[in-house]
Amino acid sequence: MLTPWPQSYLPLGTLLPSALVAAVPVIVLLALLGVWHVRAHLAAVAGLAAAVAVAVLVAGMPTPLALAAVTHGALYGLFPIGWIVLNALFVFAITVHTGMFDVVRDSVVSIAEDRRIQLLLIAFCFGAFVEGAAGFGTPVAISAAMLIGLGFKPLPAAGLSLIGNTAPVAFGALGTPIIALAGVTQLPVNELSAMVGRQLPLFAILIPFWLIWVMAGWRSLREVWPACLVVGVSFGATQFYVSQHYGPTLVDISASLVSIASLLLLLRVWRPRTVWRFPGETPRAAADATPHRTAHVLRAWMPWGILSVLLFLWGLPDMKAWLNAQSLFTFPVPFLHQAVLRTPPVVAIAKAEDAIFTLNWLSASGTALLLTGVLSGALLGMGPRALLRTYWETLLKVRLSLLTIAAMMALGFVTRYGGLDATIGLAFARTGVLFAFFSPLLGWLGVALTGSDTSSNVLFGNLQQISAQQVGVSPLLAAAANSSGGVMGKMIDAQSIVVAGVATGQHGQVGDILRYVFWHSLALACLVGVEIFVMAHW
Repeated sequence: MLTPWPQSYLPLGTLLPSALVAAVPVIVLLALLGVWHVRAHLAAVAGLAAAVAVAVLVAGMPTPLALAAVTHGALYGLFPIGWIVLNALFVFAITVHTGMFDVVRDSVVSIAEDRRIQLLLIAFCFGAFVEGAAGFGTPVAISAAMLIGLGFKPLPAAGLSLIGNTAPVAFGALGTPIIALAGVTQLPVNELSAMVGRQLPLFAILIPFWLIWVMAGWRSLREVWPACLVVGVSFGATQFYVSQHYGPTLVDISASLVSIASLLLLLRVWRPRTVWRFPGETPRAAADATPHRTAHVLRAWMPWGILSVLLFLWGLPDMKAWLNAQSLFTFPVPFLHQAVLRTPPVVAIAKAEDAIFTLNWLSASGTALLLTGVLSGALLGMGPRALLRTYWETLLKVRLSLLTIAAMMALGFVTRYGGLDATIGLAFARTGVLFAFFSPLLGWLGVALTGSDTSSNVLFGNLQQISAQQVGVSPLLAAAANSSGGVMGKMIDAQSIVVAGVATGQHGQVGDILRYVFWHSLALACLVGVEIFVMAHW
């Protein structure tokens, strides 16, 4: 067996220049997307090329290892991430093709024609439910597509779905990020759940207000503050209670259901003084919406009901284990598996990094989405030929976006296996008394690089714990802060932005979406930093 290649975290001798060079691939990607408006797939390929060049020429990573990391990342980008995007849009296409989404739209309008209330209901409440059941890009795809169907413009639909998908992320996919964090830090999972549950409720209350402010401005926000307060407090209070007493698995599902019920109850006794619409939008009274029989409305919502049930079932540990037993296929990535050695101080003990590609085609969330589409199409009267034609049209629609996702995930994997992420992380960890402030920003960076709060926790969770012990901060607090800060990075990670762009038909405007959300992401991450600093020192 060949000796693993040890990662070099100070390739230029000292930390600051090494960290600056390690950040070059991310800078290239963000500059091409946000400044020069380069098309997403071209920017992703350029960022990937920069990552390979820095890893090989500066960090000393052997070329075969770098190319193997590219392959591993691209495969992961296509499955499970691309698989989720493709099939989520397939479900949406079926509802459009059968005319059922018009009924869904009219039923939402009958609840509230006001765009602000629709935004709270779809982007925050329903998106949180999907995040709790599935995660990994599914809620952004579903929420953005639903907002488009309701008549939102593409850019606000994408950007607002990304902002709304923040508060629930740490407990997404039945608590997977917290469970993974406990695995790498060896801290008790319920204590981590409780700590994150103390950090995030403040932001669960803040995000509904933030959403309305971004979309409609301060004056319009003042008209709907009761709805924002009810949604935020009901979600945050439930998130806090469940995370303290029952662990991480059902936090988001419980909180989202309570927030949906609370908003619907509020609307029985309160309405905004005026109906807010987008500038230039033609007024349309709720009473003018096409009337539908209750049975017809239930039939129209059936795909989303099937989706919710299947995603919940797919997330249950026993169900996932059974499905994996029927279909799981794994293989070590050639030239990469245990060929990279991650060393202290990033980890407590030097450890060869695993590189195993998992093809869990039956237990993947994307498969639940595919089954939702097939069942819904059949129950709505679509034959096999129509289903196949719809699926093919969806595949053609997302082909360039799948390339973008593959290239961006490949960039993240080269950054990880090349040790570039650890170099940047060490720079954050060397901030002394300010470490408590920068701790969640490290989690934010981890999600921005990897596209997943789970991956960020695996990547930086142990580093947070080690650094916290060195500077005299609670390791439990710092590890939890990695997850809490990471949720704010979810809105700017390449995977989520591309998913939002695909769901809203903005294949060439990914840079516009990034600019729409970037400063909100950074501002919210800094607020998490302030909260953690206060918790650490006072």
